[in-house]
Amino acid sequence: MAVGIFDSGLGGLTVLNAAQNRLPDVEFLYYGDNARAPYGVRDAEDVYQLTKAAVEDMWSKGCDLVILACNTASAAALRRLQENGLPEGKRVLGVFVPLIEALTERQWGDNSPPREVAVKHVALFATPATVASRAFQRELAFRAIGVDVEAQSCGGIVDAIEEGDFVLAEAMVRSHVDALLRKMPKPEAAILGCTHYPLMADAFQAALGEHVKVFSQGDLVAESLADYLERHPEMLGQGRGGYFTTGDPDRVSSRATQFLRREMRFEAA
Repeated sequence: MAVGIFDSGLGGLTVLNAAQNRLPDVEFLYYGDNARAPYGVRDAEDVYQLTKAAVEDMWSKGCDLVILACNTASAAALRRLQENGLPEGKRVLGVFVPLIEALTERQWGDNSPPREVAVKHVALFATPATVASRAFQRELAFRAIGVDVEAQSCGGIVDAIEEGDFVLAEAMVRSHVDALLRKMPKPEAAILGCTHYPLMADAFQAALGEHVKVFSQGDLVAESLADYLERHPEMLGQGRGGYFTTGDPDRVSSRATQFLRREMRFEAA
């Protein structure tokens, strides 16, 4: 067994890298649905069916715990997967909760009524599908009141990153930040609501300005996972991890090596 990390493509590598650094003794199985990426332009039903198929494949490969590192999958599929019932001993977690815990400075297990928090104006940068789902706003409302969230649908950034065109990706970041600032001139915090976006974190920070606190998911999810595994050691999993893709293993291996600046070898899922 191993802890599974799923993403529609390469963005989840930002979560994988942080998780491996935080939990060096844990085996991880990374699964990228690169053949069908990006998910951010698909409708909710399509995302659900693709995510369900990938998670079931990861279970068959020995994962008991799967992290949906893909924000679009977390937004469109996580709640439905959980509500439809998971096999005994299997768990699926998303990436919104650690972000909201950090933003509101309260633990998810704190079930007291929503209350005011320090941050009042939040910019959310996400894929079109995540923005359309309003999942982040819905989950945030369970914990906080009085927070104005302005969402910016960031079409094209994921495609540019997947193609390795970081010059184009940076130009798109500036364009999307400019569009957001026209709607919300003075955000106090910004959420990078796609696991691809931390690869462009410096570009987001530069375009937003140093006064805006940028929340990126990798380290937050890794710390939350460490806490979860400490409370649920039976989900830890031992044995073979690895890197799997529905796309071309050689091409994905080359891109992943470029992104993380360390050798990565993918095999066919």
